[in-house]
Amino acid sequence: MRIRKKIWNNDAEPIMVIMVVLMVLGTINVFSSSFVLGTTDYENPYYFLRRHVLVMLAGLGLFFAFRKINYRRWRSLKGPLMLAVITATFLSLVGVLVIGTEVNGAKRWLFGAQPAELAKLVSLMLAASALSSRIKRGKADSLFNVVNSRYGIIFLMAVLIELEPDMGTAAIVLGVPLIMAVVAGMSLKYVLGLMGMAALAVVIMVNIQPYRMARLKVWFDPWADAQGMGYQTVQSLSTIGSGGFWGMGLGEGVSKYEYLPEAHTDFAFAIFSQEHGYMGAFMVFLLLALLVLFCVRIANRAPDEFGQMLAAGIMVLIAGQAIANIMMVGGLLPVVGVPLPFISYGGSSLMVTMVAMGMLLNICDHGKNQGDDYEHPPKPVKEHRNNKANLRLVK
Repeated sequence: MRIRKKIWNNDAEPIMVIMVVLMVLGTINVFSSSFVLGTTDYENPYYFLRRHVLVMLAGLGLFFAFRKINYRRWRSLKGPLMLAVITATFLSLVGVLVIGTEVNGAKRWLFGAQPAELAKLVSLMLAASALSSRIKRGKADSLFNVVNSRYGIIFLMAVLIELEPDMGTAAIVLGVPLIMAVVAGMSLKYVLGLMGMAALAVVIMVNIQPYRMARLKVWFDPWADAQGMGYQTVQSLSTIGSGGFWGMGLGEGVSKYEYLPEAHTDFAFAIFSQEHGYMGAFMVFLLLALLVLFCVRIANRAPDEFGQMLAAGIMVLIAGQAIANIMMVGGLLPVVGVPLPFISYGGSSLMVTMVAMGMLLNICDHGKNQGDDYEHPPKPVKEHRNNKANLRLVK
């Protein structure tokens, strides 16, 4: 009998390792990219580092707490726990429009937190609940079968976030559930229809706010207005390019000296690339890619349709934000204000990410073939005999 050595006992262990590595890298990068701003604005180079560490510790507490909560409790819209979360989210989204703190012409903060970040998590939980019931009955292939009261709630949350205004977060809140519907097996004609409606929605939202059209024009040629609307993109590209292959060295980046705005938040990855070079950037790519792959494995091993869709939604949320941020920093997308998970400074965003990871590992704990996961391949999940949906997850 041949005995195979195992590195991991289950999928939860490598995810924990990846999370710890990313959080350590993020914490180091937050300090390196913010100590200049902390010194000049708050006379304390550790100002942002201390806040980030406190949020990270709180996030870890939430991570372990949500890992203990059975993920099936989030399935029912009428369940007291889910109902309380939805009510709190709506009240906070309305409250931020009424009494929220206005920063740079937008109201996104309420008592030091961003309610829109919580809406990201609530939207994928609602979508997973709606889609799992449709999959069971074999009715997830049609747009009309997917759209129901839960997607109506998601749409209302996206509208409230757009009113802040925050187009980037509104697109995530609505876009992740729609991508989940595609993953659940929606037919091609409805997928194309969704793409058309999404394009129309983007056109409308861009034209509602004049600055968005100006930002979109500058995106095609940021050097045309390098000292105005294109300043962040030009500085970001210059920051990444100056790092070269190996980087300038930890703490040696120069763009944080008030050259690159939001160096510790939305453009934290640019500073990381400048100090650690293309090799450091590739390491972050690799860690995020591995995290997504393990999310896929957990989704495929989930014991029910709700677990599959919830894990898939968490995967789309993390991967989508990472791709959007990296493309924005690299000038491939307009400036949309989406943080890079685990790397960017951001209290609400980091805490929501940690909650999502706790829920993901709870699905993993309830999944199939835990324990001998790496010795024997998992048996395929039995499909409902009336199930016509086909989850588009790579096994």
